[in-house]
Amino acid sequence: MLAVLVGLLTASTGALAAWLVTACRFPGSRVLELALLLPMAMPAYVCGYAYTWALDVAGPVQTALRDATGLRWGQYWFPEIRSLPGAALVLGMVLYPYVYLLCRSAFQQQSGGLIEASRTLGQSLTGCFLRLALPMARPAIIGGMALALMETLADFGTVQHFGLRTFTTGLYEAWFGLGDRGAASQLAACLMGLVTLLLLLEHLSRGGRRFHPTTSRTAAPRPVALRGWPAAAAFAACALPVALGFLVPAGVLLVLMLQVGDPLAPGRFLPFARNSLLLAAGAATLAVLLAALLAWAARLHPRPAQRAALRLAGLGYAIPGSVIAVGTLVPLGLFDNALDAWMRHHLGLSTGLLLSGGVAALIFAYLVRFLAVALSAVEAGLARIRPSLREAARVLGATPGAAVLRAELPLARGSLLTAFLLVFVDTMKELPATLIIRPFDFDTLAVRVHSLAADERLAEASTAALLIVVTGLLPVLALTRAMRRG
Repeated sequence: MLAVLVGLLTASTGALAAWLVTACRFPGSRVLELALLLPMAMPAYVCGYAYTWALDVAGPVQTALRDATGLRWGQYWFPEIRSLPGAALVLGMVLYPYVYLLCRSAFQQQSGGLIEASRTLGQSLTGCFLRLALPMARPAIIGGMALALMETLADFGTVQHFGLRTFTTGLYEAWFGLGDRGAASQLAACLMGLVTLLLLLEHLSRGGRRFHPTTSRTAAPRPVALRGWPAAAAFAACALPVALGFLVPAGVLLVLMLQVGDPLAPGRFLPFARNSLLLAAGAATLAVLLAALLAWAARLHPRPAQRAALRLAGLGYAIPGSVIAVGTLVPLGLFDNALDAWMRHHLGLSTGLLLSGGVAALIFAYLVRFLAVALSAVEAGLARIRPSLREAARVLGATPGAAVLRAELPLARGSLLTAFLLVFVDTMKELPATLIIRPFDFDTLAVRVHSLAADERLAEASTAALLIVVTGLLPVLALTRAMRRG
């Protein structure tokens, strides 16, 4: 039910906003086309913490309502935020940019001649959207929904705080609450089966249909100027997701930080930030290096084995962090225990948990989870570099490695930096894998936020949460600059 509600909300919000800022011009449209990306910087669990603090029974909204009306709790109706619809609203307002980004690109690439022909045949702008632009953008909508639903299935912090029992919360309870690794592995396998089914449905939904224009001589759609109440309605439809997905939760966090903030002294709070930065920087650096190695290997030697390796490495993003954590700790734990038993028997020494008890296992899980993000950014950058540049370097006497390092690598620096930022921020926000794999007494900002929120100390969690949000703005700003240049 959560996946169904989030899918409907993200598809409708993202597609409508993308169409309005692409096909229409109204006051504020140029600002909103970039501001609609801001919720990407807001982790879903942080957004959920902010809304529960503001809208709960003891929150400022209901307290002001009781003070204004003189009613007591139970004498008035107020929507329950800690519910399935509440969680769907929070997740939908944070994840709709996946659909918005793909749909905006699809609408920009559609033929303006088709839209104008439809208008001359009597269709209104709404009719063109429903009967022409929307069906042609179906692959983008389905692709964006698939990404949003994968994030929904992988979410832990939001559903756990809202009291919803999902696969991820059950997996965490089986591992830590019951100490049953077998049950946790079974739940992880079921969740992986759902993700595989989702990927299969996304692939089958395309069928044999083709959605590209029948000619390359196409002009971009010309925006239609809106005036009066249509302009106001379009502005409201685009501004509401920005407000609900970013401005309101960010404002709540800022107020809480200024009023209360984290009670720990900077000397005790800064280690959380240091751990997060070191983990994110290490995982991002290794992910970019590995992605560059795989992408250039497939570019220099385009054989089926290299292409298969790329596709296999990119599957990790579809796997929830909790599943990756279980799949990482179980084999590493078996290896550590076997090695420790052998060393005790033959040498009388205990090796302890060499792999499963350190940071190496956590960074490995991050690489499995986010290597696809780095791969997509690096491959997109390499696709814009003509192979003739490398061939010219070879003609001038450079070896294949020197041609890549001196001719192509400088041109791909922007893509490598983008890949680094994306993996860096995703690692900062990752919660399920960090909670399960992290070594003892090794907390990050995400773990700090979760532990305080679990104790209902949401005001004290605001400092760490706001730091995560500010870090998440880095790739969003880079993406908005790239969109503006495009």
